[in-house]
Amino acid sequence: MLGLGALLFFSVTGITLNHPSWLLGSRRRSDKVEGRMEVAWLALGRGEDAVDKLQVVEHLRRQHGLPGLVDDFRVEDAECSVAIKGPGASADVTVDRKTGEYRGERIREGWVAVVNDLHKGRHAGPAWAWLIDVSGALLAVVSASGLWLLWYVRRRRATGLWTGLVGLGVLVAAWWIWVA
Repeated sequence: MLGLGALLFFSVTGITLNHPSWLLGSRRRSDKVEGRMEVAWLALGRGEDAVDKLQVVEHLRRQHGLPGLVDDFRVEDAECSVAIKGPGASADVTVDRKTGEYRGERIREGWVAVVNDLHKGRHAGPAWAWLIDVSGALLAVVSASGLWLLWYVRRRRATGLWTGLVGLGVLVAAWWIWVA
């Protein structure tokens, strides 16, 4: 029962990954991200290490409510570009190092995209990746305990093992015919 929530979540989101349009389709929204930040954070002319990346990113988060993790932060002579990504959301912003003005776009997908990204562990961080691993281990234990219990029920053992082997064979055959 400990893994029931994970089993339900990953089974339902497995279906939404294959058929996202079945559940209200795409709910993509796009907003402009514009403003100005402190020029001192951008340290014009002093190289990449002089840019206060934390201040830049936190300013963008506070001013525009950008959720997620920093996926990319590039520093060039005249500008910086920041990409922040989270489950079902992303933002790409370009900052002028001379003036502190920035422009960009924030994209928010619908809830189906959020749960699909969580299913894949995409842009969800190391804690969520750990949770996926623990869920997988729990489901493996549940499967192994089912086999173990089947082994001790003499009357159902042969039928259960043959059914499991047929299911495995169907999975391998489907892979061989349609994928490989």
